[in-house]
Amino acid sequence: MYDVIVVGARCAGSPLAMLLARQGHRVLVVDRSNFPSDVVSTHYIHQSGLSRLHAWGLLDEIIAANTPAIRSSHFSYRGTELRGFADPVDGIDAVYCPRRTVLDEILVNAARRAGAEVLEGFTVTGLLFAGGRVAGIRGRDAAGAVREFRATVVVGADGFRSTVARQVGAEMYLVRPAAGFNYYSYYSGLDWGLHHRTGFHGKWFGAWPTNDGLTLLAVLCTRGQLREFRTDTEAGFQAVFDDVAPGMGAELRERGKREEAFRPMRYADNYYRRSHGPGWALVGDAGYHKDPFSGKGITDAFVHGEFLAERLHQALSGERPLDEALAEYGKVRDEESIHTFNLTTTLSELTELPPLFRTALGAMSTSRHWTTKLLGLFAGGVEHHEIFSRESLERLYDDTGVPREQRVFGDTDPSARPR
Repeated sequence: MYDVIVVGARCAGSPLAMLLARQGHRVLVVDRSNFPSDVVSTHYIHQSGLSRLHAWGLLDEIIAANTPAIRSSHFSYRGTELRGFADPVDGIDAVYCPRRTVLDEILVNAARRAGAEVLEGFTVTGLLFAGGRVAGIRGRDAAGAVREFRATVVVGADGFRSTVARQVGAEMYLVRPAAGFNYYSYYSGLDWGLHHRTGFHGKWFGAWPTNDGLTLLAVLCTRGQLREFRTDTEAGFQAVFDDVAPGMGAELRERGKREEAFRPMRYADNYYRRSHGPGWALVGDAGYHKDPFSGKGITDAFVHGEFLAERLHQALSGERPLDEALAEYGKVRDEESIHTFNLTTTLSELTELPPLFRTALGAMSTSRHWTTKLLGLFAGGVEHHEIFSRESLERLYDDTGVPREQRVFGDTDPSARPR
């Protein structure tokens, strides 16, 4: 009998298992994969996510794997350019984008070292129930044998196609259709640093260095372009760079060498799922999924995994009832993530922005101070209200000389609009 079974051992599941095991709880984490193994991913870990790795004693392992440090960035959206970098977050002054073959193995091994049992190559086929509560899991191990395990709590950290979510009937809310599709691969011959650039024709590209001396290049296009793009993926990929930044497109054609196959990321719609119920909880993409545009998936998995670990420890140690602790986890998760969710789903449409955000972004692009602050919002070191409250917007407009008649306030959430 385990205290907690975690289904899914990647960037949400393994940290949760590690944190609980460090508190002395008996934890089993299972995954259908064997590690190291790859998975589609943005790779990007924001400073607030790296702060969690540092606190857990794992950041040095990411660095030791020769993951490049990134300390400058170029962000643009439909002609508005911002260059700079966020201020340090908890002392973290860089961004790292490790390959998932690197990151996930570090996380799985950390869970093992903490005392969690890790069962690789195990496919969950169903949940066990007792007295109206989830009581365990059933599945097949690597040899094909059917096995059952029981626990006080089962956590689904098994992605947006979560078996746990499906088995408990966790309903979705705030569902917003995915605006686009994404392809990426790894290139040698380029030294571009970090770019996050949106053009005028429903096209975006990102570039950031990763392990093995390679640069990850990714493109995002609106869904209406998918059929044409897939007729010639290589040409479609190149065309995004040519359209958004012609000079970089020419350099890619002349110097870039693709080293691996293209990886399509046909991601699910944006959504929240009910985060908990009797004997179960969801974390990571299983419970909350958004467009990869903002690159916040890994960071949010770390942060929300820590939220859940804290509440589960309180319940398992007898400090408070389990259902109360899980309900608080769900409330905190939603409150912490809603601004990122709204902003991401708006930016990922790759179209003209709502007036408030368009005006504020243009003003920030003229100021190093405000550019740093906006990048700090993405990094997790600046709160939403520090930029988008009325008082903060007044300071922004005063600092950057926006005329009174051009100032836009409205809703303090710049991405809020009917959908």
